[in-house]
Amino acid sequence: MTQARGFTLAEMLAVLAVITILAMMAIPSYLDKIVRAQIEAALPLADVAKGPVAMYWTATQTLPANNQAAALPAADKIVNNYVSAVTVVDGAIHLTLGNRASKAVAGKILTLRPAVVEEAPVVPITWVCGFADPPEKMTVMGQNQTSIDPTYLPIECRALKAS
Repeated sequence: MTQARGFTLAEMLAVLAVITILAMMAIPSYLDKIVRAQIEAALPLADVAKGPVAMYWTATQTLPANNQAAALPAADKIVNNYVSAVTVVDGAIHLTLGNRASKAVAGKILTLRPAVVEEAPVVPITWVCGFADPPEKMTVMGQNQTSIDPTYLPIECRALKAS
């Protein structure tokens, strides 16, 4: 008597269904990770504006109103793979995501706001990213225009939850 070895069609379909379900659960978290990596790759472009804004503060104890006041090129001239513009408004740096950025964040803005100690101008500027809480005893300047879903933001750009 010969005995057949192998899997039945029903067993193979069950395994295929389980693998499909697991893959469908993993894809969204993988896509979120890709978007988060794009935002992290975009953040260093803000360094182009951080220096001039900090120098303006050191020299005048005020913040530049726009790119021109900060001696920066026009907003649409400061670009990289994931950023289509870098705009300075009242000292705050607004990164407009675009170019090769994911559709989930294309056209959205990430803001970096300067935090200063007004009564001690020698203290350097600290930058507050997105929805993050400002450092204690520092005043955050500029308006936060961040329009990116917080789940896509790096940890340092998210607000701390009150416990």
